[in-house]
Amino acid sequence: MKRNFFKYIMAAAGGFILLAACSKSFITVDPKGTAVESNYYRNQTEAFNGLIAVYDVVGWQGSMYITKVGMADAASDDHYAGGGGATDVSGLQVMTNYTVDAAQGPSSELWQKGFAGVFRANLLLTKLPGATMDENLKKRYAAECKLLRAHFYFDLIRLFKNVPLITKPLANSETYSVVQAAPADVWAQIVKDLQDAIAESQLPDKVAGAELGRVTKGTAHALLGKVYLWQQKYTEAATELAEVNGADPGNVSAKYGYNLLKNFGDLWKSDNASKFNSESIFEISFTSLSGGTWNCVSCTEGNVLNIMVGPRGYKPTAGAPDYYSGWSFLPVTQDLYDLMHYDPRFKYTIADLDSLEKNGIARYDKGYMNTGYFLEKFAARSSNITKGGGNTELNFGQNMYEIRLADSYLMEAEALIKGGQGGDVGTRAYKLLNAVRGRVGLPAVAATFDVIMKERRMELAGEGQRWFDLVRTGLAPTVLGSRGFKANKNEILPIPLQELENTKLEQNKEYGGTK
Repeated sequence: MKRNFFKYIMAAAGGFILLAACSKSFITVDPKGTAVESNYYRNQTEAFNGLIAVYDVVGWQGSMYITKVGMADAASDDHYAGGGGATDVSGLQVMTNYTVDAAQGPSSELWQKGFAGVFRANLLLTKLPGATMDENLKKRYAAECKLLRAHFYFDLIRLFKNVPLITKPLANSETYSVVQAAPADVWAQIVKDLQDAIAESQLPDKVAGAELGRVTKGTAHALLGKVYLWQQKYTEAATELAEVNGADPGNVSAKYGYNLLKNFGDLWKSDNASKFNSESIFEISFTSLSGGTWNCVSCTEGNVLNIMVGPRGYKPTAGAPDYYSGWSFLPVTQDLYDLMHYDPRFKYTIADLDSLEKNGIARYDKGYMNTGYFLEKFAARSSNITKGGGNTELNFGQNMYEIRLADSYLMEAEALIKGGQGGDVGTRAYKLLNAVRGRVGLPAVAATFDVIMKERRMELAGEGQRWFDLVRTGLAPTVLGSRGFKANKNEILPIPLQELENTKLEQNKEYGGTK
């Protein structure tokens, strides 16, 4: 029987904490093994290792190749699940055709990720007061933990709606009696954690050097703005996002140093010089040097989406793009292709294998639900292979953005419009929208909700944002109805079946439960 992860991870508070390998996070040290929790967190070094373990969960990739971005892409109107067949990575297939249920789908992996992060953050927050270290550094670590706990709970509440609210480690005896909290209480805790991280902390405005990848005060404001947008608190959302975006959209944010990259294509480079660039607000770090192998897919620190989205059986001729032959997951839909075909971002977003084959430049094997179009942003390339050991397919090192500045610009523009402000020439919403469009040479247009949503779709294609946008704005039933999406059901996922066994957790009513 599959292990009940929720009970397992909470019970671990009574004995051991895993100190995860962490090149996904902001540092490349590798504290392998386990340490007795009661004897740990005594000093700055041990507290720092605990902080690494919290960050590590941000880049969690499931053993069944499930990631939040992959799940959301497969469920959106921009992609199909694809792969090798109708049962290949079934967690993605059931999101594409909306046959997800408590026994099959991505729920288990995403639930595990969220509560692993919550658990590790709670444990470190409890232990920090007793550590022998600088008090201001303690405050910074605590703020990072609270921000990351808010991030994990933000994903959990959006995906599952009814989740336990746990803000401290649990004793073994408590793990079977945990109940779900009112969603409003979870939302309130997310906001409180982020407000605390901003107001009471030593979070820096900027980081550099070895600290690149750690969250900043700008990260906290951006995430809080996104949380408010989900809650339809448009005034509050606009205020938080304006703090991030700065006074003059399209130019550098004086306080935090954020600025749109001049070349959209530079966002998708895998070299170290392109990571943690001026547009990055919250970035997930991967590496090609972790030596990940098939023995433990979830242990790799490489980006599994890189190999998943590339064309299957790729056979180039001289001068063809150097895609590394992949697994043909998340093929791009004809609808997104048609929308973006003449957009300047097209060549950096969509790999047109259909055209390459028709022109004799390359051939490829047709995977499941093939359209001929693949996700260029994340497709693995032979030029990105590093001799770091392990299996090549699991060791591509492209980072991914959780929040980047163009996203923040468009969220603020949406909040302003939804809050009743205009979007004509001279308005802030107009400036925000057209800073994003101007970066790629598109003419300025008035900011309306429909225009902003279209811009988000093209700017952020393949980055896991589209499905969440459709759900958040209530557009999902209309846009995704032909795929099987059912209103008042598929906006969330079912609680994983194994989490209901011998616990007080209840299934969501949308999936036949009582909660």
